[in-house]
Amino acid sequence: MQETGIHNGAYGADKFGLRNLKGVRWNLRAAQLYEHILAAGEAELTADGAICADTGEFTGRSPKDKYTVRDATTEQMWWAGNQSITSTQFETLYQDLLRHTEGKTLYAQDLYGGADPDFRIRTRVFTELAWHSLFIRTLLIRPEVADLAGFVPDLTLIDIPTFRADPARHGCRSENVVAIDFARGIVLIGGTFYAGEIKKSVFTTLNYYLPQRGILPMHCSANVGPQGDAAIFFGLSGTGKTTLSADPKRTLIGDDEHGWGANGLFNFEGGCYAKCINLSQEAEPELYAASRRFGAVLENCVLDPNTREVDFDDGSKTENTRSAFPLDFIPNASTTGLGPHPRNVVMLAADAFGVLPPIAKLTPAQAMYHLLSGYTAKVAGTERGLAREPQPEFSTCFGSPFLPHDPSVYGNMLRDLIANHGVDCWLINTGWTGGKYGVGKRMPITLTRALLAAVLDGSLRNVPFRTDKYFGFAVPTALPDGPAEILDPVNTWKDKDEFDQTARALVAMFRSNFTRFEAGVDADVRAAAPAAE
Repeated sequence: MQETGIHNGAYGADKFGLRNLKGVRWNLRAAQLYEHILAAGEAELTADGAICADTGEFTGRSPKDKYTVRDATTEQMWWAGNQSITSTQFETLYQDLLRHTEGKTLYAQDLYGGADPDFRIRTRVFTELAWHSLFIRTLLIRPEVADLAGFVPDLTLIDIPTFRADPARHGCRSENVVAIDFARGIVLIGGTFYAGEIKKSVFTTLNYYLPQRGILPMHCSANVGPQGDAAIFFGLSGTGKTTLSADPKRTLIGDDEHGWGANGLFNFEGGCYAKCINLSQEAEPELYAASRRFGAVLENCVLDPNTREVDFDDGSKTENTRSAFPLDFIPNASTTGLGPHPRNVVMLAADAFGVLPPIAKLTPAQAMYHLLSGYTAKVAGTERGLAREPQPEFSTCFGSPFLPHDPSVYGNMLRDLIANHGVDCWLINTGWTGGKYGVGKRMPITLTRALLAAVLDGSLRNVPFRTDKYFGFAVPTALPDGPAEILDPVNTWKDKDEFDQTARALVAMFRSNFTRFEAGVDADVRAAAPAAE
């Protein structure tokens, strides 16, 4: 077997069970990986020097094809939100996948999941494709070269897109599979070329291990101001999580995954993975620049066949076009990935029903309620098959597919951290005002940024508040600067009766969704449910 690159010779591919390989290319850097990517025709080179890959049939994650081994160590997992396979089925899948790799040359990266040395997980990723190796090297934290010679993984992933699972043999649904064995620290990925499955498998693993060590794992972005005032931003795709945290006046800790514990905040990653549909220099200059340079990895973007210029407005392959790039491509990014305890927690909801106020203040119990709810709304055009009417989306903890434990575990941790550290918590509606989607208009980004600025500088603490009659949270009735009319959403609707009916309907959706969590939360959290007067 031919091996190149720096690695721990005493803990090689054979320790994972890989055998009869043609070779392993260890810990190659971006320039080397570019050579292999282009030589193999795995992706195209853009005019700006980025790599652009096509992921084929799967242009996003497939949660229905993700499985976890159910055994004595995982019996108390949140099985209502996860799918199980047996240890025997996993072992059969494992051995079949290993046989499939015989005669192949694989790429291997030794990386860290987590910037805090006390809680990081040493992660080894074997990939069939060079561009997948570049992708995960970009998104996780890259060790110092001196650390590679003694690297022993806590978690090993193997990602083989050309492998096809057998549902009857392996206990899965289709030929596409992601299978996790937490007891052995192994993740198997086959049948999909979508690289995001690798990244989210690491996040799922951290969501499993870290709560047991007193760390709350979070699907959120985070930044910190010049006075050490950190903030975290929860939100599903399309709510503005990356856009609002990429503030040139504040240091970006990270854009997607973080932990919060006794030492404060820490990023899980060393890169950003941003949606780039309709990306423009005017609206998001930092992300635009980072996506148009050597070292960026684009997925499913459309290139001009002659000039190789990227058309970020073209969603013909998918609306879920993506850009992955190292965190240091953002000029004001943190060099450590660490931050203090947050002063503010912000939950983002793109309310397409147009009835949530642009901002509201939450108690710790309400924060737990809204974390478990994980509300936003989808509109026609974001997914195939959606009707013209908005559709509510409730993804608990803003990341339901990645939660091994019961959601109340994460919710209780957040509530306690907010209370223990005196953190202010806010709900911001980045969705619609003046009517539901199709009638009203999108909340002005200038207003959202102004409200967020007032949160972060503390001035919004000093204005009067009212209790919202539908949702029960506190809503400011005045702004430090500017008109206050928009703060009460009913003022923006022409038909007040329709507003009332729509608001009550959304309240009912919240309450219906939360019935699945009621048995696992305290009375104060149950009392935080919206209840229209």
